[in-house]
Amino acid sequence: MRIVVINPNTSDAMTALIDATAQAAAGPGTSVRTVHPAMGPASIESHYDEALAVPGLLAEIARDPDADGYVVACFGDPGLDAARELATGPVVGIAEAAMRTASYLGRGFSVVTTLGRTRGRALDLAERYGCARACLAVRAVEIPVLDLDAGGAEAVMKECAAAVAEDGCDAIVLGCAGMADLAAQVSAEIGVPVVDGVAAAVRTVESLVAMGLRTGDRGEFARPPAKPYTGTLRDFQIR
Repeated sequence: MRIVVINPNTSDAMTALIDATAQAAAGPGTSVRTVHPAMGPASIESHYDEALAVPGLLAEIARDPDADGYVVACFGDPGLDAARELATGPVVGIAEAAMRTASYLGRGFSVVTTLGRTRGRALDLAERYGCARACLAVRAVEIPVLDLDAGGAEAVMKECAAAVAEDGCDAIVLGCAGMADLAAQVSAEIGVPVVDGVAAAVRTVESLVAMGLRTGDRGEFARPPAKPYTGTLRDFQIR
């Protein structure tokens, strides 16, 4: 089985961190290739960033159309619907995988993410994925994504501990792929399950592929109709 994990931003360091987590999560017989686009934002922290990250994400799927499955490794799950239209194998976003996984672990979970401005997006996704009732809170450490490696671990640990004490949650969801390497450390420290979406998404894709399942393509997620694209997007034309 071959899975492509796509970091939709252009950070080499963050892609390496995501790759290490994805490789560790993958089961025997699964090959993981982690990539990031050649174009797009350095980090994704706004609706604007998300929108401009999607073309690069889709280009990476088109570049490797024969993979068995794909992971979108950004907690906003940018371009997930479009990716499912384009890909032949299942596509799983890390927010969806993490929230669904956390909902198996207790009555409620809290999300700990980077910037407060992304809280609304996380709450919208929880509702979309049927996890709104289980999502007790979305908390932010107010550290930009690319600054997490400079003292971010302590702030994440502190906010996760506060979530357990104040929200009554049974599990924590880490709301950024840049936190992927912290899950085991935080869980050991605060004593509740901590779900990293990268690992959860890799395992979810593996399960879907093993069961012979893929996105249905008779309706909304059928391949996009062919039509001209012009200007900067001309190479994205479906043929």
